[in-house]
Amino acid sequence: MRLRRARYSLERQKRKNNIGMPRQKAIIIGVTASIAIYKACDIVRRLKEEAFSVSVVMTQEAGALISPVVFQSLSQNKVYRGLFDSPDAWEIEHVSLAEKADLVLVAPATANIIGKIASGICDDLLTCIICATKAPVLISPAMNENMYKNKITQANIGKLKALGYRFIEPKKGRLACGKIGLGCLAEVEAIVKEVKNNL
Repeated sequence: MRLRRARYSLERQKRKNNIGMPRQKAIIIGVTASIAIYKACDIVRRLKEEAFSVSVVMTQEAGALISPVVFQSLSQNKVYRGLFDSPDAWEIEHVSLAEKADLVLVAPATANIIGKIASGICDDLLTCIICATKAPVLISPAMNENMYKNKITQANIGKLKALGYRFIEPKKGRLACGKIGLGCLAEVEAIVKEVKNNL
């Protein structure tokens, strides 16, 4: 009986202190309103298969393209959206998410979100997290070729690269407009590989 109690006490202490259990790397995935948003589902699934803890942060516009319930089911975590949504605990949500992140991935990233990050605009939950985090930030653009090659977009990308933000370059393929061009979201496996390389 004493041995059983001792074992129970030890197991409880291990659970309390997480002894012998390496902490899961925490990935924040920022999802924006690109037609490539459906690929974000595969990214979440693959990162879960790699044993990462995944939390999805959606922009309000992204919610018009896909239901947050889909990402909640795939990530097995709460999906975050509004900057002023009521938090589950008494904490400043964008700060707590920024602090717990080992890496922030924005995929797909629109020209709009890239421009806001480059300009230091923090008007939603995702941009506030990116501004507050000390973790590596990976950005995977997906947009029309003309938008991607626009001088302003390229200047914003160049500025962010100079500041230490890392980009996963888009590929050439069939765009939402029906034309073949540069601007398709990188392959899911390429994105997962870059996540692992940057941790």
